[in-house]
Amino acid sequence: MALEMRVLQADEWDVWYDHLELAFGGVPESPQERELYKSLTEPGRSLGVWDGGTCVGSAGAFSFRLSVPGGALVPAAGVTMVGVAPTHRRRGLLTSMMRRQLDDVRAGGEPIAVLTASEPAIYGRFGYGTATYALSVTVDTARVRLGVPAGTDEVRLRLADPEKSLPECEQVYGELVSRRPGMPARQPGWERVSLLDPESMREGASPLKCVLAERADGEVVGYARYRVKAVYDGHGWEGTVEVADLDALDPAATAALWRYLFEIDLTSTVRARKRPVDDPLLHLVSDVRRSRPAPRDSLHLRLVDLPAALEARAYGAPLDVVMEVEDAFCPWNEGRWRLVRDAEGGVSCARTADPADLELSVRELGSAYLGGITLTSLAAAGRVRELRPGALAEASRAFTADVAPWLPHGF
Repeated sequence: MALEMRVLQADEWDVWYDHLELAFGGVPESPQERELYKSLTEPGRSLGVWDGGTCVGSAGAFSFRLSVPGGALVPAAGVTMVGVAPTHRRRGLLTSMMRRQLDDVRAGGEPIAVLTASEPAIYGRFGYGTATYALSVTVDTARVRLGVPAGTDEVRLRLADPEKSLPECEQVYGELVSRRPGMPARQPGWERVSLLDPESMREGASPLKCVLAERADGEVVGYARYRVKAVYDGHGWEGTVEVADLDALDPAATAALWRYLFEIDLTSTVRARKRPVDDPLLHLVSDVRRSRPAPRDSLHLRLVDLPAALEARAYGAPLDVVMEVEDAFCPWNEGRWRLVRDAEGGVSCARTADPADLELSVRELGSAYLGGITLTSLAAAGRVRELRPGALAEASRAFTADVAPWLPHGF
């Protein structure tokens, strides 16, 4: 029987998602997780491959707006729920779904597509480059102290119900989006992801807790959500604070929240995953080694409409460079492009017949797009070739952002 790829129908969702759970190891998600992602799924943007009545392949996309250097929010396809049944490997299903999906993204007018990869090696061949990293820290709070800035003691902290405090926390998050590239502006329903708290996610820790940071007038300027895992080893308490989220609008609130987490009774470790690689915590701790910072890849990005994507972001310095771009999977991006950022900050990107200054693939442009990975570092790996002396340094300076890009949560 021939395989059929088609857009998902709403009444097929459970079968489609059952396939996805199987493709990712077969461990069922909690009813809370399943119900939330069912509500967030966009059936018209979701593909299924069917072998008779059996779903054997899936790929979806969420409609995001992603912050880019300069603070603009750019429409982006958040690629998700990609899986192929183990019985149907090596038949080209993934390539067929990626082909259809990128064609649809282009037709829908989204300049970029983004994803988080369960296996990063898969997506480079489809033009995705690693654009952000996330930092994990495991801090020995029995040995590490915090040096806090002026004003920290003026911040008032208040325990709050995670559900009831959600609007205040989302206001803080919303103010931060334009400050840091890579953050998605949360569409309706996505605020619920941060509140997911099934017992299966806790790994023996407490239910989710929330602490708010407030100014004297009661304005909320930061929050942290966390769980506490109590451990008694027969000699004393060695508990761990598991930090789920921490966002704040100023240095004092940031420091006050971290200090609170460091000083929770009966604990000696603070663990946080998915932090920015330039997190202020690295400069607050007395001993960064005993904080065990460890980066890993996070957001992978692909330029779908190359000129529209490059014109949507700001650049940190004047730029006039011609790039020879290779993009076999989306050939409409291939060729020679002149990218100009003038003295007033205006940006244009257009095809040109002028000689190329740089040679690279769309994958490298995806990595450099949010400003966290330099073209210079990619060139050192042989991934970018300089044809005009000085062009690499000029372009690398212009592409680099002032703050590291960051994806605060998965999708």
